[in-house]
Amino acid sequence: MKKQILRVVMASFLALGILLVFSPVVKAETQAQKTDAKAQEVKKININTASAEELATLPRLGPKKAQLIVDFRKKNGNFQRIEDVMKVKGIGEKMFQLWKDRITVK
Repeated sequence: MKKQILRVVMASFLALGILLVFSPVVKAETQAQKTDAKAQEVKKININTASAEELATLPRLGPKKAQLIVDFRKKNGNFQRIEDVMKVKGIGEKMFQLWKDRITVK
């Protein structure tokens, strides 16, 4: 009887020790998941209203090409669809694919 109680107590301590050891790992994974979720909630840039500085935050878009988008918009009016940004000289399918989830024309 005493051996059984001792085994239960030892098993309980072992389980508690395992929980204490792995608790920070689980917490770190949860924090990483929250960070990933926030990263996926990227604020979209409205290509009809954004400044050249805002546009330049898009991947592989420097200040000169960002200004080309603003100039194109001023000359031709607002973009009707996000795909219309490819009408700007120097912006092709590859760049559009990088941006399509980050831009809007609302």
